[in-house]
Parts: sequence; structure tokens; C-alpha cells
Amino acid sequence: MLLIDGYNLLHSVRSLLDQSAEITDDQLCRVIGEYLYRTKGKGSIIFDGTGPKDKSVFNNLFNLEVVFSGPNREADDVIEKLIQQNTAPRNLSVISSDRRIKQAAEKRKATPVDCVDFWMKVLKQIEKKQKQQAEPQEKFIGLTNAETEYWLREFGFIK
Repeated sequence: MLLIDGYNLLHSVRSLLDQSAEITDDQLCRVIGEYLYRTKGKGSIIFDGTGPKDKSVFNNLFNLEVVFSGPNREADDVIEKLIQQNTAPRNLSVISSDRRIKQAAEKRKATPVDCVDFWMKVLKQIEKKQKQQAEPQEKFIGLTNAETEYWLREFGFIK
């Protein structure tokens, strides 16, 4: 189970990208949802504030719950509370570069993970799966005339 400090991760990712390649909170969530789908994991990402009025952009994310802390609470407070309430903290990975959150995770024997390290792991997993799913060249070339004729005879379309 992952607990992710949303804006902390978003700022870390933005610092790694080109300034021309701006990533939004919903794009970040979609990438994490894809990562969770591929790793068969579950997680929650917690953002500060109330979020956008229309939260439908956060629907249909695989095993990722998107939480906004509310108007008078910080995401850090929500994350700390979730760490405290977790019944199996040893199975919990807490994604944040914030020292306060890392200490709260360590205190409960959860695994603190730096945002940059987590993002590199996400990218590596997605890249790995894309390489494995490459289609064979033969699929795009199609059948030869001889092969087509063989199968047409086999199925009785020609004699």
C-alpha cells in the first residue's frame, strides 16, 4: 500500500522535467494509476486544499484513491493520521521528501521513500512493460501471398 504526498511528489517530478513539459496533478495521478495497475498495487495520494470543483478527472484510476485535505488542513496532517491509523504499517510505503512525513513513517515501521526515487521506479516499471509489449514485426507485415492462398484452401474458400 502506498501513501503519497501529492504536491510534494508533483513538485519533485516537475523539477526533473523540462520546463516545457509541465505535468498536472491529474496527469501525475494517471501515471501512478498505470504504475499501480502494472504492479498490482494500491495507494492513496493526498493533496493540500480542496482541489478542483470538478473532480471527475480523478475518476477511473486503477487502485488509486485521490484525497484532498480540505480548506483548513495540510496534506501532511492527513498523511500522518493515515500512518497512525494503519493496522499494518510494515506493509506501508510512504512517498514524500518531507522530513516530518518520513519520521512519522519510520516511527511506525513503515517504509519512507523519497519522491525522486519513487518516480524513477515508476518510470522504470512503465518503460520495462512497454518494451515487453512490443509487437512482432511480422504482425505488421502480414501474410505472404503463399500463406494467404494456403489458408484460403484450408478453409475451403478456394480449391
